[in-house]
Formats: sequence, C-alpha cells, structure tokens
Amino acid sequence: MHAEDEHVGRLLSRREVIRLLGRSAASLMAGALIPQWALASTPGPACVVRPQQTEGPYFVDERLNRTDIRSDPTNGQIKTGTPLALTVLLSRMSVGNCQPLADAQVDIWHCDALGIYSDVEDPRFNTIDQKFLRGYQLTDARGEAKFLTIYPGWYQGRTVHIHVKVRTNPQAKLSFEFTSQMYFDDVLSDRVYADTPYATKGKRTARNQDDRIFRRGGDQLLLAPTETPDGLAATFAIGLQLP
Repeated sequence: MHAEDEHVGRLLSRREVIRLLGRSAASLMAGALIPQWALASTPGPACVVRPQQTEGPYFVDERLNRTDIRSDPTNGQIKTGTPLALTVLLSRMSVGNCQPLADAQVDIWHCDALGIYSDVEDPRFNTIDQKFLRGYQLTDARGEAKFLTIYPGWYQGRTVHIHVKVRTNPQAKLSFEFTSQMYFDDVLSDRVYADTPYATKGKRTARNQDDRIFRRGGDQLLLAPTETPDGLAATFAIGLQLP
C-alpha cells in the first residue's frame, strides 16, 4: 500500500483564495515548487480545497481512452452493477477565478461489484491482462471528462471509493499531477448493496469512518449522486492551481 497523502482541505473565503494565489504567483516568480493540492470549483464566492490521497496499489497506466469503462476490451465482457454516469469537471485557478481546464487527462479506476480490480495480482485474485473498470478521457472545452461505469463494490479494510488521477501532460517530463479518491454516503451504499450483484458478497466490513484513508479528508471528497432513469449520475468538480 502506498503511503497516505497528508494534505487535508478546508473551506476558504474568496479573500483567502485571492491572497493565496498572490503568494503562489510570487513563489512561481522565485522558482519555488507549487504544493501539490487542488481547489474545487463551486458556485458562489468560495472554493473548497480538495485533499490529495494515496494512489493505492492498483493503478495501472492502461492508456485506455474511452467513456464507457464497464467492459473488458480483451473479451468484451461487461461488468454488471448499478450504472453510474460520472463527470469530472476541471477548472484552473487564476486571479481568484476558476476557468475551465481543457485537454487534461483524467483517469479513473475502481473495483467491480465483488471488490475485484482488473490487471493486477493480489492474494485474493489474479486478473492480469483484464482491463475492466479502467479508462481515461481528455477534458473538453468545458473542462468535462465524462465516464459511464458502475457503482463500485467493497473489499476488506476499505470503504466504497473510486480512484481519480489528473495529468496535464502525462507524456512530457514536466507534468502536473493530482491524485485522489471519491467516496459515497454510507446510506446510499447500503441501499445499492441490497440489490444484486452486490448482495451476493454479504455485509460490508468497513464504513466511511472505519477507513483510515477516508478519515484523512474523505468528507471533502464525497460524491452526491442523483437518481436517473438509467441509474445514478454525479459530478466531481476540481479546480487546480497549476504552475
């Protein structure tokens, strides 16, 4: 398991954001490194600091450019579960404003309904060469990267989560990177897990506050899905302070 990131966010006023940006600009002029944390774009006069969290042991840079990540491109099989339409919305912090960030690469990956990841070897499973529930999108002119996936399952020691990694230019030597995780309200997870195929795994062993990684800022990384005719939909907004 990778070491946890210790940066935890808080709510900033607009005045604090502008003052922070002023200090960051001075650091840039002096050649200082930019701290690796992100600001989430929200309507109104406030921005929320999003904490980074551990990448975890299951990231594989598959370079799968696709919107629908439910299928395994090696055999065409589709993972079943409650459909989740997920939009990651990126903005760039500049002079106190959040502007859309286009052409950034957004990777997401997570386990299936039974808690299994693809293309990894684990004491519980071996899925090498399978590539389900992984993929990336480049953000469009609105800063949006859209994915169709399923509600993730659970496994021992972790609460329900989706991993996300943002890279501005992953092929270059100098690339800004932000890595974190997205979480769900426990009540919603209980409701989803009452149905198949999740119910076949039995009662989960860890809720949000039982998870040591969630306790390091996870309450600021919660998704708020809404019901749709096809399942659930959610948007996760992140504003990045880029060098």
